[in-house]
Amino acid sequence: MHGRIVHLIFFSALICLTQQVRADKYPINRSIDIKHYAFELTLSDSTDEIFGQTSVSVLFKDKDVRKLRLDLAGRTPERNGKGMVVESITLKGQPIHFSHTGDELLLDWSSAAEPGTIWVFVIRYHGMPADGLKIGPTQFGSRSFFVENWPNKTRQWLPTIDHPYIKATSEFIVKAPAHYKVVSNGLLLEESNIDARTRLTHWKQSVPVSCWLYVLGVSEFAIQYVGEVDGRSIQTWVHPQNREAGFYDFAEPTKDVIRFYSDYVGPYAYEKVANIQSPSIGGGMETSSAIFYGEDLVNGKRDVRLRNVVIHELAHQWFGNAVTESTWDDAWLSEGFATFFTLLFIENAYGHDEFESGLLKARKTIYDIASRDSTFSIIADRTAEIQPVTSGITYQKGAWFLYMLRDMIGHDAFRKGIRSYYAAHFNGSATTRDFMEEMEKASGKDLTSTFEQWLYHPENPVLKGKWTYDKRRKQVDISIEQAQRGNMIFDLPVELGVYSTDSQAPEIRKFRINGKKTMFSIPMEGSPEKLVIDPRNVLLAKMEFSRG
Repeated sequence: MHGRIVHLIFFSALICLTQQVRADKYPINRSIDIKHYAFELTLSDSTDEIFGQTSVSVLFKDKDVRKLRLDLAGRTPERNGKGMVVESITLKGQPIHFSHTGDELLLDWSSAAEPGTIWVFVIRYHGMPADGLKIGPTQFGSRSFFVENWPNKTRQWLPTIDHPYIKATSEFIVKAPAHYKVVSNGLLLEESNIDARTRLTHWKQSVPVSCWLYVLGVSEFAIQYVGEVDGRSIQTWVHPQNREAGFYDFAEPTKDVIRFYSDYVGPYAYEKVANIQSPSIGGGMETSSAIFYGEDLVNGKRDVRLRNVVIHELAHQWFGNAVTESTWDDAWLSEGFATFFTLLFIENAYGHDEFESGLLKARKTIYDIASRDSTFSIIADRTAEIQPVTSGITYQKGAWFLYMLRDMIGHDAFRKGIRSYYAAHFNGSATTRDFMEEMEKASGKDLTSTFEQWLYHPENPVLKGKWTYDKRRKQVDISIEQAQRGNMIFDLPVELGVYSTDSQAPEIRKFRINGKKTMFSIPMEGSPEKLVIDPRNVLLAKMEFSRG
């Protein structure tokens, strides 16, 4: 019976990973591509209403395309007067027809463009953002404008295709009261006082990213240029009241982190890296080249908490930003990867003990979350349009899967696969299948069933084992039962550490378990001092193991 279950699991893996059925129901349009957004915004201290003009550069890939759908949150009764109102849309200086219902902005025109042609649509609009762009006080009571776009809040203040499958370059041209500083993605092209009260600031990012990574911070900043790494400026932007504390806190470890990931994974994609204090988020937000951190993280003590958030958000510049999940089903390619690579840097910089401590905390978190929600798998039928696309499982179990994969195929093959995956999808999008294929090439192993059992199922292994010593047969008899809920039976490599009397290190014995109950024996002249299951902590499982 158990062999049949394993066979069925493997068969379902082939179906799941070869067909790659897309569960994310966003209306993806393969007939066009967005190449560039130019966002022109006017902000004021007298009102929370914003005035915008967005130029959208659209590449036509197919014939007879006469419609374009964008996301833009409209002014609806549910939003109590907040939301965006579209004033006009023009193409080549001429108005075109559009409709704006709810969050859907539909453009249509009479004459189709030839494939390969780029048209620029100009959208003029205004309104008070209900979300996305947060207008309000900093922790010190100063007025500010900061974004929180993830996962699909960009539509609340910018007309875009608000989904990760589109990646485009961008620029922000912002007119705001002159006492503010403005920070955004990419490089600063202009900062000019256009009259006594108004300053124009122009930032441009020439690297394509998904729109939830577009960033804008408008506040009274203190700014420090920390240095450079590989020709990229490292900057700190904090509240003026936190100048000394913030400059101290963010001085490390950014440069070392960028160098480590650049060496291990591949080149850093963006023109700068700015660490920015923001009231719009709690922990960190990995917006490309300009990263937001919660106000309360800045205290002048260089806490381990802030250090680890900085490492995590920088890891996202590679995973999630430079290589982006194609749909929300594969959000673990962002969060699981950033979590594992945070631990990887910690191991490199601060030692294996701290690395292992992080892993053990992650394992406990996985089982704690699973006890409250036994249905959440890393990859499942979910979409940001109607539900959360991540949980702690995405982060922690995703990281554990990568850790186990590295142990399974070897460190050298793992790094080779990571580098080839990053190079193949650099500044593009990827799926779990894309990642698996690169790891299979690097390792020479068929990883289909391994990916399937860990990523597509909510269950986590629970192992209960006993051992006895048989003096007559001179062997240790071992039984291990899979005791997790449900019908899922894992195929697992299991290590046993055999300690002899006075031994400092165990002898490692390796076995596979792939049934409800597995029994095996180890020949030994005398009884071992003790047996320890998973002595290297390389298996994601809750384990009980004792002498019977």
